[in-house]
Amino acid sequence: MIISHKHRFIYVKTRKTASTSIEIALSKYCGPEDIITPIDESGEARRRERGYRGPQNYNVPMKYYDRFDWAALLLRGRRKQFYNHRTAGFIRDHLEPGIWQDYYTFSFERNPFDKAVSFYYYKTRPPRPDFNSWIHECRESRLTNWPLYTINGHVQLDFLGRYESLDEGLARVRDEVGLPGDIELPKAKAGFRPDRSPYTDLMDEAARERIELVCAREIRLMGYAFAD
Repeated sequence: MIISHKHRFIYVKTRKTASTSIEIALSKYCGPEDIITPIDESGEARRRERGYRGPQNYNVPMKYYDRFDWAALLLRGRRKQFYNHRTAGFIRDHLEPGIWQDYYTFSFERNPFDKAVSFYYYKTRPPRPDFNSWIHECRESRLTNWPLYTINGHVQLDFLGRYESLDEGLARVRDEVGLPGDIELPKAKAGFRPDRSPYTDLMDEAARERIELVCAREIRLMGYAFAD
């Protein structure tokens, strides 16, 4: 997740949409006052190699604390923070009034069938469980990005792009925000999916139906379909 006061944009990070690569690329444009949330160590290493800014300013100001936040701080020393998959609602409610409305907000979505397979390979290791068994044990929150970019069931972003046309989407973001040069993506979190067979070859009817049920809203919103 990145909040750039310098360029007046907010990037809401979704799952399995090249989001870590996008975070690294956007870090290039950030200034000292911008909010950059931590990523995994390999991602941070890539940021450092490029000389980009790393995690900074991601503690939430204490004026936004409620009694539970104060209890966590006093009893466990735990600060309230922005982190990688914070929801649009959380981000909006923990910024100064007007920032969410005034800044350019964006994110990306992915075909849920392909996304589920990508997540399966990311979360499992050989010898892997059968995908069609695993999918029914996977939490719904891991399969859908819907709660991340919606507030009260409505999309609350200026732009929700498609992973399948990522270059075009990033070019649109560049132009809308006025970033200098192309947004160049490194390959972060690559290599987890050794089998590049189409997801249609991997899942049975029951697995397909679970994804259609859990991800019905984004399928309808984005016009995704099985075997796109």
